[in-house]
Amino acid sequence: MAKVVGLADFDRHLTKRNGFYSYKRRVPAAIGNLDPRYPTVRVALGTREVGEARAKRDAHERADDLLWASLTEGGDQVAAEARYKSAVARAKALGYTYRHLPAILSEESGESILSRLRAVQDVKPASPQETAILGGVPRPQVSVWRALEIYIEEIVADEISGKSPAQRELWENTKRRAVTSFVEVCGELNIDEITREHARQFYNRWREKIAPNPKSGQHATHTPSSGNREVGNMRVLYQKYFEYMGVEDITNPFRNLSFSEKKVGQKKKKKRLPFTAEWIEKHILKPGALARLNDQARAISLVLAETGCRPSEVANLVESQIFLDHPVPHIAIESRLDPEDPREIKTDASVRVIPLVGVALEALKKFPKGFPRYRDKESSMSATLNKYFRENGLFPTEKHVIYSFRHGFEDRMTVAGLDTELRMMLMGHTNSRPEYGEGGTLEWKQAQLAKIALPFDLAIV
Repeated sequence: MAKVVGLADFDRHLTKRNGFYSYKRRVPAAIGNLDPRYPTVRVALGTREVGEARAKRDAHERADDLLWASLTEGGDQVAAEARYKSAVARAKALGYTYRHLPAILSEESGESILSRLRAVQDVKPASPQETAILGGVPRPQVSVWRALEIYIEEIVADEISGKSPAQRELWENTKRRAVTSFVEVCGELNIDEITREHARQFYNRWREKIAPNPKSGQHATHTPSSGNREVGNMRVLYQKYFEYMGVEDITNPFRNLSFSEKKVGQKKKKKRLPFTAEWIEKHILKPGALARLNDQARAISLVLAETGCRPSEVANLVESQIFLDHPVPHIAIESRLDPEDPREIKTDASVRVIPLVGVALEALKKFPKGFPRYRDKESSMSATLNKYFRENGLFPTEKHVIYSFRHGFEDRMTVAGLDTELRMMLMGHTNSRPEYGEGGTLEWKQAQLAKIALPFDLAIV
């Protein structure tokens, strides 16, 4: 009976003869009639070193996995992509950069071509090795939309696996929006048809939205950051797709195309306005002010007032992040690693512990398991709160929003003289200073936050 080989077998598919290693692997019986190497693949690795042999084995193993996938895939497009990736991986395993034959003949030196011809003398005619060395598989024609699918489903699948469904949808929408915008300007192109001229057309369309010619009479409709996000998403898609396909000698047409965001005073102008302590106490915490909100939205508002959290952080609290029975009641803002219910946190600095004081503590006593109505629905929660606050005169000006709780919390800490690093820690802001110690005990943090706790009537909770 054949040995069952698992991924944990570090020396899988390796054999040794006269001190030299070879890659030896059985061809699956289901495709034996499609792979001329059936029943067994044998490739001399030309090394006595086990580490080098394992690295070369991994490259051949990936190439065969891709080849066999291409032979079993149902769709022509997917099969063509798999065959191409297999050829690229196999060429790399053999020490060559994969190029389609026309590119080899037009771009490589005579010495390089001779090197390839010498190499194929040692392999079987029409074998996968010969095909890889001589560039026998053309690059598949892949639309920019198909490239995006591959990017999402294969290239960055591991990177986005920790996002919740709502986070993933938002992330995907930003990528799809960039491709939609590009297609509107340049048309439905295959990704390898995109030229510098297409990239400049796309860039210039955004320039017209960001900095229109004064003579046109038009006004700016978008910010530089919007344009940089769209152009940047296309640049990343192009780069990551071709890297994934093993194409190393290609120039990114979107390179060095960006808009300046350095404008004096612009950041200060865009900063959200804070709620003052007086406004929160006299208007928002006033008995009856939040009475017509649903219980969970009202409680979220109260937690925001005394924690400075981002609205999404409070809306997505779960029971395991709420510690009411601890000597210092607190919440833990952290990623959820449960594959059935994942959620990412914005940055490493955003992972933090916040003591509960005042009205926030009382609100979470009513909802010790969090707020299921708004879990992974933070947009709905923000819309509900902003609409209610606006209709009930709870915003001091038209420029105030629910996020004003967060900015007001930071201002209140500053006025009370709380330590700068403590403020940054509680806000979840990145601190460039080297990290030493734990940043203070929970008891100390609780005592500091107690200095800014607002008076309230328990009946409002």
